[in-house]
Amino acid sequence: QVQLVESGGGLVQVGRSLRLSCAASGRFFSINDMGWYRQAPGKQRELVAVITSGGHTDYADSVKGRFTISRDNAKNAVTLQMNSLKPDDTAVYYCNAAVVRIGYVRESIWGQGTQVTVSS
Repeated sequence: QVQLVESGGGLVQVGRSLRLSCAASGRFFSINDMGWYRQAPGKQRELVAVITSGGHTDYADSVKGRFTISRDNAKNAVTLQMNSLKPDDTAVYYCNAAVVRIGYVRESIWGQGTQVTVSS
């Protein structure tokens, strides 16, 4: 079974920074895209940032210039560096990985979520 374990959320003041980390464990052949999503109370889950296995990145307009996604393919890990945080960034953040299992079965795996709260 493939699992994603997240860490790094918490409470922070406006303008400060947080770093989220996520690592995959279990048996799989490879991981394609890895990304971070977030869901605020009463809102739908939305894409924050995604990175391909080759390092190509894409960001939501609301976080461009403030957030940076990176990954370590050797460790099957992805990181989200969040700077200049705003109250609107408050949400539960979820790590996601497009995993290719042994036998080439593709599956989208989600982490358990980590709360990020930005206070003004």
